[in-house]
Amino acid sequence: MGEDLATGQLARQGLLSPAALDQAQQVLAQAQEAGIETLRVLFVDQHGILRGKTVVAEAIAGVFRSGLNVPSTLLLKDTSHRTAFAVWDAPGEGVRGFVPMRGAGDVLLLPRPETFRILPWSSHSAWILCDPVMSDGSPIGFTSGEVLRRAEADLQAQGLQAIFGLEVEFQIFERLDGACTHDQCSMPGAPVETRNLTQGYQYLTETRYSECEAVLDKLRRNAQGLGLQVRSVEIEMGPSQVEFTFAPLPALQQADAMVMFRTMVKEVCARSGFHASFMAKPRLENAMANGWHLHQSLVEHSTGRNLFEPAPDGHLSAAASGWIAGLLTHAAAASLMIAPTVNSYKRYLPFQLAPNRIQWGRDNRGAMLRGLMQPSDAASRIENRAPDSSANPYFAIAAQILAGSAGLASGLQAPAPTLSPYEDEADRLPRSLGQALNAFERSDLFRDTLGEEFVSYLSQLKRFEWERYLDTVSEWEQAEYFNLF
Repeated sequence: MGEDLATGQLARQGLLSPAALDQAQQVLAQAQEAGIETLRVLFVDQHGILRGKTVVAEAIAGVFRSGLNVPSTLLLKDTSHRTAFAVWDAPGEGVRGFVPMRGAGDVLLLPRPETFRILPWSSHSAWILCDPVMSDGSPIGFTSGEVLRRAEADLQAQGLQAIFGLEVEFQIFERLDGACTHDQCSMPGAPVETRNLTQGYQYLTETRYSECEAVLDKLRRNAQGLGLQVRSVEIEMGPSQVEFTFAPLPALQQADAMVMFRTMVKEVCARSGFHASFMAKPRLENAMANGWHLHQSLVEHSTGRNLFEPAPDGHLSAAASGWIAGLLTHAAAASLMIAPTVNSYKRYLPFQLAPNRIQWGRDNRGAMLRGLMQPSDAASRIENRAPDSSANPYFAIAAQILAGSAGLASGLQAPAPTLSPYEDEADRLPRSLGQALNAFERSDLFRDTLGEEFVSYLSQLKRFEWERYLDTVSEWEQAEYFNLF
């Protein structure tokens, strides 16, 4: 593993900087010292899911020299893993400008050495995250990392940085049946059969924590083993529902952390006979919905000052007011990026600790935006409670940055905070993926900032999923109409 990576294809093309090459040499040394046998070479797909190939130890250096090819269709699949674009049609069809799609050609995975992690639950193996790029090294405008970097670029040019903190809700169930009979292995596969670990509805109680301490300890230790900055481990409201919170970090680091955490939880739970789910609203009796509360603040690079910290009299700072106004103005259009599934919109119900209207409130858990800002509090921040735990974190965080920045740039001011988040006259959040799609496609915000290619891509991907749902006869319809008519 002592190869000179500077002579490799990636170095020659300038795709790995000198600093990245130095990090890569350190990774090779670390992998050799740790006895790593396999490296999982991964990228974050359009749904925030890790995909990729596993290489043996002898091939790790080659990943840093030449990258790794994977089929471009991995970027084109919906949540059932069906390809949502016409890859066999004549040129001109499908994703604008994305030539490798036709004929299911390859894209190149470009490794990010800083994301290398030895897996605490599989110590002979390691992860590395990559950016998918074209074969010639040019970026693909709709990939997860590229979208987030583009969203950050304008802020960085202004000497500003958005900081994010995470609260992640999910469920851990005992797995009774893995649904692996031949007839259950469809696209998507049949849901596994589960049972609760705890009865729930004893929010933050010590006895419920003690009941599932063993699995929570295992998850916490593995998260910390990956270098994730866990703040707390909590019993949530519903049966088998828990929450992990994380220290604030810059956007890309936090998106990486979220993807690593979700993947680790599912893999570690599966190895222990459990099933972890980050689905927004599971169709299980008495189950609660899972939110992903996205805390955010804006920091000035030159001073380190949190621009959301209010004046001594408690009035919103100009930056906080503009950011809130931007998030509210573009809430409907941004919904596709923070609540990405058909199921996401079943969560927006009143009196369920989830928002259903576009508004903000001061420390109000029913409002879409919860203002947590006090004079002289350097941790002053805005919490967006509309995202759910199934969101692609790169898209979701990018949406926050672009919407908040648009509010700042336009000089918008936040409206008065709500006191009755489920009863006032504020506009409703989208009630379906179809409504969210329409709002996204009508908005100029993402078209102007991320480009027509991204808007076309995400619209096609999610419309494919939405239309499959519309073509399905639900249990509700069968029960409602089969006997009646």
